[in-house]
Amino acid sequence: MTREEHLLAAMVDAVDTLVDDFDLIDFLHKLCDRCNELLDISAVGVMLADPAGGLQLIAASDEHTRLLELFALQADQGPCVECHRSGAARLNISLKSPGETAAFPLFAERARQAGYATTHALPMRLRQQVVGAMNLFDSREQGLSDGDARVAQALADVATIAILQHRTIVHGNVERAQLRAALSSRIVIEQAKGILAERWHSTLDEAFDALRQHARAHRQTLAGLCQQLIDGSLESSVIRRL
Repeated sequence: MTREEHLLAAMVDAVDTLVDDFDLIDFLHKLCDRCNELLDISAVGVMLADPAGGLQLIAASDEHTRLLELFALQADQGPCVECHRSGAARLNISLKSPGETAAFPLFAERARQAGYATTHALPMRLRQQVVGAMNLFDSREQGLSDGDARVAQALADVATIAILQHRTIVHGNVERAQLRAALSSRIVIEQAKGILAERWHSTLDEAFDALRQHARAHRQTLAGLCQQLIDGSLESSVIRRL
């Protein structure tokens, strides 16, 4: 696909959120995929604010990034945490520069250990409402161009609008209920990933990719499929290993 086709696909993803069976977690994982495709970066993490105002990890492009983002939340530091608090983007942060990472040294060290050299954080914001933040990681010491930075923020903005619009259309004041459901779904998905990875003797990323593919192919929600795997109503043998 060309860059223009990838951008169009991202817009289509956002339009698809207007249907009744919108799957928030799958949509945000698609957002991670689109960022990887369009921006030529290594990994992406997406955090959304919970009803109390704190951040919760909802999507990550791979297992290493998921664990890194969970560490950021536990340590309450990192560019994504700062970005959510300020509502301002932080771009082209060298993880090897003590001056640029002085506010989050523990996170920077953990990110370097994960193989990343550069990071960026973009707010998921509509006017004054900040619903979360998106973290981009690159294993190379290179920054985003001005054009790529605009594309990254546009993707974050489109995702924000899609999330808020869906909440308004379907439930009115659904922010609390939808996020609670997303967090509960996240737990179910992590359990199913572990079960499948153990049975296959595979990585968690491989198990997750197979679950996503099966859910899409059979028009199921990701959380619904994972719950079936956990309660035994679906045999893992029917899920095709990629």
